[in-house]
Amino acid sequence: MNRTLVWSLGLIVSAHGLWAQALPPDSLFDRLIGRWVLRGTIAHQQTTHDVTFAWMLGREYVQMHEVSRERAKDGAPAYEAVVVFGRDPRTGEYACLWMDNTGATAFDPAGTGRGSVVGDSVPFLFHYTATDGFHTTFVYNRAADSWQWHMDNDSSGVRRPFARVTLTRQ
Repeated sequence: MNRTLVWSLGLIVSAHGLWAQALPPDSLFDRLIGRWVLRGTIAHQQTTHDVTFAWMLGREYVQMHEVSRERAKDGAPAYEAVVVFGRDPRTGEYACLWMDNTGATAFDPAGTGRGSVVGDSVPFLFHYTATDGFHTTFVYNRAADSWQWHMDNDSSGVRRPFARVTLTRQ
């Protein structure tokens, strides 16, 4: 391989690294990291879940693991999810891939939510169809160092509450 080609490849790789660092680090991700207890109402039922957020892949992504304390008849958690969050370093837009035990898919686009920071909140929208979707909004409470999650079904622009929960540090 000649030196010009090696030098050119080095510039491309270096430029990509600088491009990926175009935005300042995100402070909301840092506030998620740790162990939490989720309490509140989901689908009209009181519930308690254990939730862990951890950095992964060189602090480029955050992984959430959520496990309900309620159990199914077979002893497995009634609800379990693994969610991977990322942030586009050029635009600041967040995305998440939500995988849970309510229905396995081959990474259906409906399991991918997108949102942008609004103050201390990140509202994610998951599109199911052209007219139906699901809103999951994470709202950080700085004074209490806790999070609220508001989850709403959306059918043709009409939102109906699905869940209202609070995460407190364990």
